[in-house]
Amino acid sequence: MKNNVLLGALLCFIAAASWGAMFPVAHAAFKYIDPFYFTIIRYGSVTIILALILLWKEGKQAFRFEGKGLPLWFFGTMAFTVYNLFIFWGEDLLGEPGVMVASIMESLMPMISIVIAWLIFRRRPHLFTLGCVLVSFIGAVLVITKGDIQAFLGATGQLIPSMLIFIAVIGWVIYTMGASKFHGWSALRYSTLSCLLGTVTAFVITVGASVFGFLPVPSGENIKAVSPHLVFMIIFPGAIALLGWNIGVSILSPLNALLFINFVPVTTLVVSVFQGTYITVFDLIGTVLIIASLLFNNIFVRTVQKKKSKQPSQTHLRERVS
Repeated sequence: MKNNVLLGALLCFIAAASWGAMFPVAHAAFKYIDPFYFTIIRYGSVTIILALILLWKEGKQAFRFEGKGLPLWFFGTMAFTVYNLFIFWGEDLLGEPGVMVASIMESLMPMISIVIAWLIFRRRPHLFTLGCVLVSFIGAVLVITKGDIQAFLGATGQLIPSMLIFIAVIGWVIYTMGASKFHGWSALRYSTLSCLLGTVTAFVITVGASVFGFLPVPSGENIKAVSPHLVFMIIFPGAIALLGWNIGVSILSPLNALLFINFVPVTTLVVSVFQGTYITVFDLIGTVLIIASLLFNNIFVRTVQKKKSKQPSQTHLRERVS
């Protein structure tokens, strides 16, 4: 059991670190290709890789939806259409600051999952957890606004892209929570079929946008120029991170897995520094606030769970004594 937990933790860490590196890499690629075509080329390739692995590991029968086609399409669309298209679209619209904004927004996933569980499933969090949500939100605001909230609110060019990124992050949280709906399915099967359906949706939207003249079709030269970026994005933040993440979620649970999103902004900061990107003091303070709030909330939740697990045994002991 302990080895499984360690494996799940390692896989979630690799996924989170890979996703942290993908924002600076994607930003460099967007100089040659738009985020929509970049995404469908990337995840079209990931889908093929995962489909071949699934066919080899589980056979043709694993491609059956078993009456779960609609929820599978919904969760796949949340991840591979809403998340992937919107987060890179928002990042591209923001320009260089979008790299840190996208990364910080992603690190809010654990807190967003708490709010979703509260609003939809009526699981009211502790006051301490709500305080951590508030602190993480303040941290995100510092990074997004660079300390100038009034100027940010008055700039539509920053507000709309930031909202796109926020919606994208909610999409990935929903996808992660949706994995629990597919009992008896392997992480590989859920990853592959959800990726397939979600990428098809993204493909239809992207091609449709080109047909109506909203998106330019990238040239062969531009695709060749971003081929190193695509190779990295397909292998690490794509196939390895997606499959590793869903395996980790199946071992650790969605809430525990989402805590590894802590490492996303850290990786982004490190890569951005090496790329020569200017990091503001608000980026650093905001990142520290978010990571601290996540860690303290995790410690608090685990402490509460331990106390609850001890109560029944103590009650049983008192009954035996009496």
